[in-house]
Amino acid sequence: MNLARIAARGPFASTLSLYILLTLPSCKSPSPRQFIRPSLSRLPGRRSLSVLIMETFLFTSESVNEGHPDKLCDQISDAVLDACLAQDPESKVACETCTKTNMVMVFGEITTKANIDYEKIVRDTCREIGFVSEDVGLDADNCKVLVNIEQQSPDIAQGVHGHLTKKPEEIGAGDQGHMFGYATDETPELMPLSHVLATKLGAKLTEVRKNGTCPWLRPDGKTQVTVEYHNDNGAMVPIRVHTILISTQHDETVTNDEIAADLKEHVIKPVVPEKYLDEKTIFHLNPSGRFVIGGPHGDAGLTGRKIIIDTYGGWGAHGGGAFSGKDPTKVDRSGAYIVRQAAKSIVASGLARRAIVQVSYAIGVPEPLSVFVDTYGTGKIPDREILKIVKENFDFRPGMISINLDLKRGGNRFLKTAAYGHFGREDPDFTWEVVKPLKWEKA
Repeated sequence: MNLARIAARGPFASTLSLYILLTLPSCKSPSPRQFIRPSLSRLPGRRSLSVLIMETFLFTSESVNEGHPDKLCDQISDAVLDACLAQDPESKVACETCTKTNMVMVFGEITTKANIDYEKIVRDTCREIGFVSEDVGLDADNCKVLVNIEQQSPDIAQGVHGHLTKKPEEIGAGDQGHMFGYATDETPELMPLSHVLATKLGAKLTEVRKNGTCPWLRPDGKTQVTVEYHNDNGAMVPIRVHTILISTQHDETVTNDEIAADLKEHVIKPVVPEKYLDEKTIFHLNPSGRFVIGGPHGDAGLTGRKIIIDTYGGWGAHGGGAFSGKDPTKVDRSGAYIVRQAAKSIVASGLARRAIVQVSYAIGVPEPLSVFVDTYGTGKIPDREILKIVKENFDFRPGMISINLDLKRGGNRFLKTAAYGHFGREDPDFTWEVVKPLKWEKA
């Protein structure tokens, strides 16, 4: 009996998941394992084969370490933002950073009452990451630091906040744009598993570098995880981890075999749940064979070039705007935060297993132009009713987002977001991750 041929016939060919109960005689038959995931049970006089024919697909997400040159720039930009907000919560900040060998430059538009030592922020941030000598890619104490900061355009200032005269509910969006928030029930964080694992692997690399577990590690590095998924009527169900890729900067002394052994034992094993690994999981551990030159010495870096890593690892959608170095009037950031909270609340409240929320703005206009909800067919009630609930529970005006999510507070609050993701983190400073209970009547 050719089970593959049976499964492909007729209306079953277009079905994503199909349960078939086959009653077979006790005679021997070819093993179906190459086609299906079988479950056997004994019945009197016959053998019953309960078969789940499941169509799966592969999806990949990547992440980069805090020592990646682009991420270095994100962290410097957000460190500047934190410093401004700490002294002046009404600071208007659009801070960009770029870096290359032996050089870091901060530039942009900042209007603030704060007294900021930009050079000190740059050097302190580089040093904290681990860039303490030219051997590792940058020397925090001796690199050139260039600063070119001007004030916010008065044209933008009058249109957005009226030169700080408008009430919070009157503050307009700092620019046009559209932002997306996403949530899925496949992980406790309500984030995609492929993204969660890639991000946590990168964070673990930094942890074992800084605590001395793997002293051969250097700051730069990248991770990537491919997960095999099943689409369960719109909800994403992880089946297994298909491939793990880690490329990490290292010193001259370590061998490739030592790198592979340490990465499996001290990075992969503590992060990836054993249930997702099997004998077919593929590992690519420093596949290029050598990664000694890294950081800004290996590649130029620029703020805002890792926006997919910052969000959902390729899932959902992205409006294109970066986050780091931007104060809350920039809806690229605050708008993305509020729609993440909305999407997460939809899933956490049981309204859907998976959801995406979009919001759009016009510069200088407080009210959003549009709000959109899609639950990918997983909603317990129609999407139009979920949209109504979202609009009743969330205030999408930029000035009110800043208040409701407490986004004018500095410290190291935004610096923490600039590496290892803005979403799915358990940290009280990530106020947009707090679920807002949504009341609805179950059908």
